[in-house]
Amino acid sequence: MAFPKKKLQGLVAATITPMTENGEINFSVIGQYVDYLVKEQGVKNIFVNGTTGEGLSLSISERCQVAEEWVTKGKDKLDQVVIHVGALSLKESQELAQHAAEIGADGIAVIAPFFLKPWTKDILINFLKEVAAAAPALPFYYYHIPALTGVKIRAEELLDGIQDKIPTFQGLKFSDTDLLDFGQCVDQNRQQQFAFLFGVDEQLLSALVMGATGAVGSFVSRDLSTLWSN
Repeated sequence: MAFPKKKLQGLVAATITPMTENGEINFSVIGQYVDYLVKEQGVKNIFVNGTTGEGLSLSISERCQVAEEWVTKGKDKLDQVVIHVGALSLKESQELAQHAAEIGADGIAVIAPFFLKPWTKDILINFLKEVAAAAPALPFYYYHIPALTGVKIRAEELLDGIQDKIPTFQGLKFSDTDLLDFGQCVDQNRQQQFAFLFGVDEQLLSALVMGATGAVGSFVSRDLSTLWSN
């Protein structure tokens, strides 16, 4: 496994997908976006094609093109580019994961499928395992966002023994307001040194107290970046 030298931590910008007035992806501004994050915000880690980026509203081809553009424009400027590859179709998710590996992304993340929902931990882990296996050299992150997926399996339950099933598992993007669940995730998995990335901006300070190692959010500021400057 070719994992990054640095653990994914600190501020991670959940990037938007820029559009033209005609609803086409505006690739021409992504290079400027990279420079803005790095030079103006001091942020060098990004999360592409997630909720903020409306990844699930894009076609598979568009998602691939957006991922490629961020990786290309971020080369030698960004530290880590994590691509969200979740989809309702397992095969599409695997295709996106494999593509992310081919273009040189630094990690992949996956939400739970939300139409025909997994109803047990084992079913969800089997889905995630199949996606992770399509990119065996990339760090894998579970994107926990039950308000949108409707999948109520607690993150703390899912993490129990997850690396035995998914060796590339490196952490969690926790986008939920259940701080008890988040706190238990941290407390029960300290030895594994997972990345615990919090995704609800309004509760970030509380999550930091509970042990969050980073944040994936839309409101990125220079002031917050000093929290992980050391």
